[in-house]
Amino acid sequence: MTRQTIYALSSGGLPSGVAVVRISGPATAAALQHLVGTLPSPRQASLRTIRNPNGDPIDSGLILFFPSPASFTGEDCAELQIHGGRAVVQSLLQCLSEIPGLRLAVEGEFSRRAFENGKLDLVEIEGLADLIAAETEMQRRLAVEHSSGHLSKLYDSWAERLTRCRALIEAELDFADEDDVPGSVSDQVWAEVNRLQSEISAHLANADAGEIIRDGFKVVIAGAPNAGKSSLMNALAQRDVAIVTDIAGTTRDVLQVDLDIGGFLVKLYDTAGLRETEERVEREGIRRAENLVAQADLVLYLHDQSSGLSAEHAVSGDARVNIRTKADLAVASDAFDLSISVQTGEGLDELRLLIGDRIARTVRPESLALPSRLRHKDSLAECLRAIGIALSAGELDLRAEELRVAANALGRITGRVDVENLLDVIFSEFCIGK
Repeated sequence: MTRQTIYALSSGGLPSGVAVVRISGPATAAALQHLVGTLPSPRQASLRTIRNPNGDPIDSGLILFFPSPASFTGEDCAELQIHGGRAVVQSLLQCLSEIPGLRLAVEGEFSRRAFENGKLDLVEIEGLADLIAAETEMQRRLAVEHSSGHLSKLYDSWAERLTRCRALIEAELDFADEDDVPGSVSDQVWAEVNRLQSEISAHLANADAGEIIRDGFKVVIAGAPNAGKSSLMNALAQRDVAIVTDIAGTTRDVLQVDLDIGGFLVKLYDTAGLRETEERVEREGIRRAENLVAQADLVLYLHDQSSGLSAEHAVSGDARVNIRTKADLAVASDAFDLSISVQTGEGLDELRLLIGDRIARTVRPESLALPSRLRHKDSLAECLRAIGIALSAGELDLRAEELRVAANALGRITGRVDVENLLDVIFSEFCIGK
């Protein structure tokens, strides 16, 4: 069955200065000829007039043609760069819809074809999606590391080392009578597997750092009613996010705003005041606040000393910071980690530095080749579990099977599970059957 050719607007929202419409599939060349006449030279931008079936011009723009396989999708692919008016784009999409063999692409279909044609693996595709969605410098850097294939190369290198270990074991099991096969490879194999276990364990230990960079560092503002939580939220966000009144219990649900601190995404949460109450809605807000506090990377616990709250209310824990609010209305105290005033701005710069320092202490990877998604963590954990069994098992064939499971777990991360290359390694390195 001939694969359909797909098209879609690939640039941002309209109107815009320039809009890019992408086409991919076997009918790409025919579609271009239908719209602009002769094909432009491959990979060279050509200014052409785009016409509808009646010969009337739709617009003039740059046309690029990328013949298979040297394209993003691995298929014949084209880009039409036109003016980004809604009517212009709609007219072009309408013309494309009327060309036989063409249909509108569904979400992610260009990237899926790139994966199916071996142009990108799953990690690179996820990195590409993260790059498009990146809002902070560290998110951008992490996404570039993934989309450029650096993380995939690491996983592929581990999979190749496991494959070699398996090949040596299989050679000892199945080809023991061959002169080209070493007598015992156990020492070198299991020393290598031990090294792999250490490397993968250290890598998996950085998964939390990868998730924080990608998904954000969760900072929860907590404390009693009227401690200044909503005022601090507004001050850090530099806009009115939360309603501020002198009525206790104003905030009943969780409010959230994104900040950029030191290039990291910080998810800042304002929560309901923590107190005993019989009011049902407020009690639900307090329950949600307590759940968020338990999940937070950092808790800013506020104390309004001007209202009589003292250091005996302070909370402990590495993820918690005790902050005295309304410092302009109360005497200084050494019982708190920091004193602030949203009215005068006192301590706010120091608070931002404190949050940045906590992020830096939490996220300390030597490189950004980090797992950043739950499926990465799950597959790495499965790989380590299988390696652990292989190192402790008694039977050699069982140990070889667990190494196969470990290699497949790595292959699932990139989408390159390959069970056929094992025999290639055996025959090429040991000259079996020569």
